[in-house]
Amino acid sequence: MATDYDTPRKTDEELHEESLEELKARRADAQSGQVDVDEEEAAESLELPGADLSGEELTVRVVPKQEDEFTCSRCFLVHHITQLAKGEGAKAVCKDCD
Repeated sequence: MATDYDTPRKTDEELHEESLEELKARRADAQSGQVDVDEEEAAESLELPGADLSGEELTVRVVPKQEDEFTCSRCFLVHHITQLAKGEGAKAVCKDCD
């Protein structure tokens, strides 16, 4: 941690003025396990399974399979040709599934 040498320093008298009870109270407040949570805000951002999403619209750009890619016959994922373990065409298998 950097030290700012231009800030005023506390004198010995000021240091002794802070009572032990004050320090303990500050420490207890800092270690409090309670978190301030706005329940309404948390409920609004929560999505339940089976929620009605009919009003939502999703747009995804679909890119066709390229010449240097293949579809694995086991996991059905499109991989780059460098991931080809064996086979070709419809019987191609990726390194992950091999």
